[in-house]
Amino acid sequence: MKFRFLLWMLGRLMAKSSRTNPDFQKQLGDKDLTFQLHTLDGKVARHYVVKDQRVTSHGGTATDPAFAIGFKDSAYGFATMNAKNKQLAFMQGIQNKDIQIQGNTALVMWFQGMTKYLKPRKKKVEAA
Repeated sequence: MKFRFLLWMLGRLMAKSSRTNPDFQKQLGDKDLTFQLHTLDGKVARHYVVKDQRVTSHGGTATDPAFAIGFKDSAYGFATMNAKNKQLAFMQGIQNKDIQIQGNTALVMWFQGMTKYLKPRKKKVEAA
């Protein structure tokens, strides 16, 4: 359930950033593609559509994603996407075959670079 919620929230954050964050919009560029995050057991899947510098999120699998990242199960997917060192966690998962990537691996790198724009902004504390 946590992984399903994480994928849904990821979609919400990307949709909002695609409307309000100029740096995120620049990363989207003129991309027109669909990508998917899912579990290898088929229990959880969500796909994301990038078109016209906007991102929309949909439950379930995509018919022909440009790339897909599959995690061995939802607990592993949640742990990997919340790891302190995400890059290391992904690399270890790929080596251990706990994460499988299908499609264009260059776009996977693009997606991972894009996620840095999704962190919530810290509110500035005003001095009294």
